[in-house]
Amino acid sequence: MPVQNAVVATCKKYKIFVEDGRQSRAKKGKRRERMEELRKLERLQRTLTFMQSHNFVSSSSLDSNRFLANLVLLLLQPCGDLNFDTKCYLISEYIPKISVTFLEEASQWVSLETDEKDSEEINDSARKTDCLPLQINHKEVAMVGLEAMERANSTLEDFCRSYFMFHGMDINNTQVIFKYFPVLSFTESYIYQLDGLNEKILYVPTEGVTATAKGFKKGWAKTLVNLLEKDPFGPLLSALECRGLLTERIREEFRYGEEYWALERKLCCALMSKIEISIKDVMRAIHLKSFDYRVLNLLLYQLRGEEVNDLHMEFLSASEFLVEVSDDLMTY
Repeated sequence: MPVQNAVVATCKKYKIFVEDGRQSRAKKGKRRERMEELRKLERLQRTLTFMQSHNFVSSSSLDSNRFLANLVLLLLQPCGDLNFDTKCYLISEYIPKISVTFLEEASQWVSLETDEKDSEEINDSARKTDCLPLQINHKEVAMVGLEAMERANSTLEDFCRSYFMFHGMDINNTQVIFKYFPVLSFTESYIYQLDGLNEKILYVPTEGVTATAKGFKKGWAKTLVNLLEKDPFGPLLSALECRGLLTERIREEFRYGEEYWALERKLCCALMSKIEISIKDVMRAIHLKSFDYRVLNLLLYQLRGEEVNDLHMEFLSASEFLVEVSDDLMTY
């Protein structure tokens, strides 16, 4: 009996472990879905803005504009060896042949094919569930774009010139720089990528556009806000944790980053609405703004396997505050 009880207890623990793992994967899956939806929405928004600049939008409804934008995106997608000339020729050749009857028949055919596929997936669900831990999806990996890397470059250069000395590192020693540069560059580029999304929220144009387009832009901005408020650093934190670089202090700085972006949106909204702003919020935002420098500095301690020098961190925090104030005075 004691052996049986031990076996039962072990099975229960294993079941809880498996269920927790599935719930964790489900949460990651939802986050990936939100990221993919955001990317699609951003491409659609860029296309719509481009179409507006060329007077290529319909005044009838938002759905009409969305349809036209999706059509343009379809033409932009690579398809074998087809170039734009060939695609335009195919459109002009076959669009006249597409009728309501043709689309109705196509809709029924596609629905039938989809139903059959769904049925096969349901019958095979048990086997696929068992294989889930073995499947690798590239969307789980934190990724950055070239534009974000280019924008992050000046900050990285400034960080190397201003902070390496506190680690006893020579800025002219390229071997030392490139030893740690991949992690530092990737992290800063990821931050800049999210910062770019935050800026898009702040500068969504609504003046001089149709009411439907204005509503679309506000909805797009709301989607971006939801993304930035729901674990935006999750993929990056996972990547750093896998490399043994993540500490609670680094997590805290990332939380400060989220707080800074929220304050920035709040202050900019107040200014655009001509509402009085809080000096306390302004001071807090200035203190938080250089969170990325602190993240890079803490990562450098981790990469070099050294304890964090709190005296240096306090000095640099005060220096960062003065630099931010100086930059704002020079800019504004």
